[in-house]
Amino acid sequence: MRPMVKASLLAIALVAALAGCQRHGAPSADAAQAAAQEQAAQQAEAGFTQSVAQQNWLAAKAQADILFAQYPGSAAARRVHSQYDAVKAKADAAREQARLANLWSYDKAPVTGGTQLSASIYAKEDVDTDGTGAKPVRLIFRDHPAWGTSSYLVLQAGDFDCYGGCKVKVQVDDQPAQPMAASRPKTDEAIAMFIEDEKALWRKARGAKKTIAVTFPVKAGGTRTAVFETAGVDASQLPRWR
Repeated sequence: MRPMVKASLLAIALVAALAGCQRHGAPSADAAQAAAQEQAAQQAEAGFTQSVAQQNWLAAKAQADILFAQYPGSAAARRVHSQYDAVKAKADAAREQARLANLWSYDKAPVTGGTQLSASIYAKEDVDTDGTGAKPVRLIFRDHPAWGTSSYLVLQAGDFDCYGGCKVKVQVDDQPAQPMAASRPKTDEAIAMFIEDEKALWRKARGAKKTIAVTFPVKAGGTRTAVFETAGVDASQLPRWR
């Protein structure tokens, strides 16, 4: 064989060998990257599993969402996906319960003879009580060492038509509305109307799956309705009302 031909054949063989090495090396790099991603996905899955064990549904859903976004094709993502719908439902319920709980305000104030306790919540939507526009309506439950227990509505404008006593209607969720006695005290300190059976109203607020609605008469004429999302109340804040 001529030297030039021999050299050409050798060069071709070297090029082919080098190409073969490159082809064999590429899958190794891809496999390493895939293994690293799967390991990271497993770590995210471990966080998800831990949150589920702790019944921290909001954290579990967040871990699953991250896993699906970053490692959608991983085996870990497929395993977590089988549990996702149930976890999401519980996370949504936990978020809603937290929202309802945050609607309430609680207060402890030192007064003569002890401590005054109160729990209050604003209506879901403002109410126009006098034609000047919708304004907040507040429902308050109060426990005073001298005055005892009471429940009352407070307006920011207008007035209740209840100075000589009246009846309000209270509806729990979708149940039929029930009448309850009420009265407007002769005071200028606040636009307030007491609902007389405060313990019964408290039980309704505690027992509601979602809301209680109070329909009351106003001086402007007719009645108005304030809807309160009471389901998140912390009953332990008024321990004597149980």
